[in-house]
Amino acid sequence: MNIRRLVPADAVPYRALMLRAYAQHPAAFTSSAEERGALPLTWWETRLDVAPDASTVVLGAFEGDRLAGATGIEFETRAKARHKATLFGMMVPEAARGRGIGRALVEAALALARARGGVLLVNLTVTEGNAAAQALYERCGFVAFGVEPLAVAVDATFVAKTHMWRDLRTH
Repeated sequence: MNIRRLVPADAVPYRALMLRAYAQHPAAFTSSAEERGALPLTWWETRLDVAPDASTVVLGAFEGDRLAGATGIEFETRAKARHKATLFGMMVPEAARGRGIGRALVEAALALARARGGVLLVNLTVTEGNAAAQALYERCGFVAFGVEPLAVAVDATFVAKTHMWRDLRTH
C-alpha cells in the first residue's frame, strides 16, 4: 500500500470512489451522490489542488494502481482559527477494509497537519452509531466531545454526528 497526495490527474478515480461512498453510505456524508455527481470534473480537479499551502489536501491509499481509499484534510484559513484542521471524506470500500488502510490514511493526514505550521488540532465528525469508524478514530487518538442531533437529513430521517478532536501537541 502506498499513501500519497492526490493530484488533479487522480480526479476520475477519486470522483468514482466518493460517488460510490455517497451512494452506499448516505448517512456517513453530508454531501449526496446526486449533488456531487452533478459537479463537473473540474470541481474534483480543483479539490485536488497541489499548491503547498492549499487549504484542502486529499490523500489516497493505493494498492498497485488502484485507489483503495481516500480522506481529506481541510486547513482553516481565518486568522483566529488557523490552528485547526478538519478531517473529512474518509472512505475505504468494504472490499479493502480490515487491512489497515483507514488507519494509514488517518495517520498520514495527522502527519500532514503536524507538518503545517501552527496547526494544533484536528476535528472530525462521525455518524452516531458508526462504531467501527469511531473506534478507528479513537485508536488514532481522537476524543469525542459532543453529539450534534439532527446533523444530516437522509431521506425522511435525521442522523446525529459525534464530534471528535485530536490534540496534535500530544504524541
